[in-house]
Amino acid sequence: MSIAVIAKLNVAKGKEAEFEKVMLELAAQVRANEKGNQLYTLCKDDDGNYLMMELYDNAEDLAAHGQSAHFKASGPKFAGLMAGAPEIQRMQVIG
Repeated sequence: MSIAVIAKLNVAKGKEAEFEKVMLELAAQVRANEKGNQLYTLCKDDDGNYLMMELYDNAEDLAAHGQSAHFKASGPKFAGLMAGAPEIQRMQVIG
């Protein structure tokens, strides 16, 4: 069963460009290395709020994402760029 994730990302004011660079580098690594990932896309609304939209083939692929070397290596790159923890919503894909 496919798993969708929407993560609201709380980016520090004035750090948006630096955040986007780091996140887009991570997204490229996810797309290149995670066969069970179908979508890993950074979005921004008109008010400057960021969301990651993610789609995985199953729960195991989502777990593998969190344990991947590229995901773990990206953590320190976000230091000082975030204004708080992400708000993560995980859902089953119905259709």
